[in-house]
Amino acid sequence: MAKMGEKVGDLDFHLRSLTSNARDSSSASDPASDPHILQSVRKIYEICKEEGSEDLVARAHPQINKLFQRSVLALPNSQTSNGLLLLTILQFFLDFGEVVLHDADPSLRTFFRSCLSREFADPVVAEATLDFINRNKKKFLTSFPALLPQFFPLLLKLIAWNGTKLENSFLMVLPTMMSPGSFLPLFPSLLDLPILVIALEKVEKSSGTLIGSSIASIQKSKAPEMLLALMDEAYTGSTIEDRGTDSGSDDSSAIDVADPVFLDLLKDENDGIAERHWTSAGMAAALQAAINTAQSVRLKQALQLAPRFLSVYFEIALQDASDSLLCALLPLLMSRNATVYPDKIFSFEVRRRIIDFMLAVFQRSPDFVALLKKPIIDRLGEAYDNPEKTELALHLCWAIGEHGAGGVSHKNAARELFESLELLLYENLSSSLDASIDSMTATSRKSSQARLLCFAVTAIAKLATCHRELLPRARVSLAKVARSQNSDKRVWRRARDCLGLMNEPAICSSVLGPSSGGDQGPGTVKWNEGGSKMISHLPFYILSEQEGPPFHDFSFVDILRRPDQDPVV
Repeated sequence: MAKMGEKVGDLDFHLRSLTSNARDSSSASDPASDPHILQSVRKIYEICKEEGSEDLVARAHPQINKLFQRSVLALPNSQTSNGLLLLTILQFFLDFGEVVLHDADPSLRTFFRSCLSREFADPVVAEATLDFINRNKKKFLTSFPALLPQFFPLLLKLIAWNGTKLENSFLMVLPTMMSPGSFLPLFPSLLDLPILVIALEKVEKSSGTLIGSSIASIQKSKAPEMLLALMDEAYTGSTIEDRGTDSGSDDSSAIDVADPVFLDLLKDENDGIAERHWTSAGMAAALQAAINTAQSVRLKQALQLAPRFLSVYFEIALQDASDSLLCALLPLLMSRNATVYPDKIFSFEVRRRIIDFMLAVFQRSPDFVALLKKPIIDRLGEAYDNPEKTELALHLCWAIGEHGAGGVSHKNAARELFESLELLLYENLSSSLDASIDSMTATSRKSSQARLLCFAVTAIAKLATCHRELLPRARVSLAKVARSQNSDKRVWRRARDCLGLMNEPAICSSVLGPSSGGDQGPGTVKWNEGGSKMISHLPFYILSEQEGPPFHDFSFVDILRRPDQDPVV
């Protein structure tokens, strides 16, 4: 009992410290300015936690709650960081809220809107915030599932500014930021993390340190030439462009405050998908300035972090996202594939992840090929706008053929996609040798074009294999390519090989049929049973474009089962 009495005495002492802080005129308007107040709150929390006494919690709660409210009111004019103090109080609310019937949700939202929006750039507060979320992840997921998805733009600002030292903590928080309401807008926000860094650095240069003042609350600039753009307190979306003495620098007009991209990048809350105006003058100026100037340390770190975050995002999407969300995400991926931050390594890493994810989704849900025929056709029409769009079109051709345009039940979609492939083939066939080989760029373009046409030829053959009614048209298309004098050698040889396969229906169905199976006639190889039903791959010399007899002996009898024989094992 003596020990319990000592704990009660300690609790009373620290509660009197809170009361004294409220009465002190110098600290009443800024509680965090008292260096001892944080220690008192921590001791109060520890005592209540150790003793597990509801009476102690009930005694402490009124003072803790009043301190929270005073600290929030002091934030606009406070010269001291309030983040650690408020996080300690929030931990008290989360752990003991049920005892005193305190709903922590409004307090959490107040912390994000009023405190973290001002102190996300403080490395101590940023680290403590991520630790707080990770420590209470289960409670966030069960009791406040909509909170972190709502404030994910603010958390992205936190990691964009503080960089790789908080990467591991942020990766653990990232899954909690994903919900049906944040799933789609989170993707472009992660993709544009480098642009967010550029915007934040522009704010810092224009208006001073980011610590201690909400970007949304900046009301007046020291430079009379600066423009003012105000946002609601719930959002952080504007700053002031510096048109003063630094106006001649490379990045002085990198992002205009009136630019919609700027306003969207710097918001604090998720308000749905916002179209990123990549063709705007402000964005063009920002990207040009980024190319022409040395990359800052934060920008370099963001270029490394964003692909890693996208990997986690895509992994979770494949595991947890509904088919409707995945189907809605794919057109967004297609449109953003060609519009990423212009860094060579970054763009390669991002596009590789985007394409791998798209193909994985199509593999899981082949009918998406039919459902998304319109955006797929649009992307095929842009195949030669730039190398990035060519590469995307190439993989879309593969998906169309591999999954039979969604399957045998999607005949109308298959016909429309087939016509798009025909158009792609005919429009580019005559120009496949137009490019001069005098330059490295032209040679690369010619090779890329030949690859695309090879994939288009194969997709046409695969579609016709899956949808028999398209066979006559496919034969005509491939015959034109095979007889063409202008086409690249690789293209007409691919067309000739596909025509040859079509003359052997069983082999053609085995090689070019949909990977998901479907109706298989006699003699069709079931590749998923290959471990026990065959001793060699089906004539690989055909696919490898080998002429003449195969260079090792085997017979189809060794591969395909006969009615009077057991399979060779």
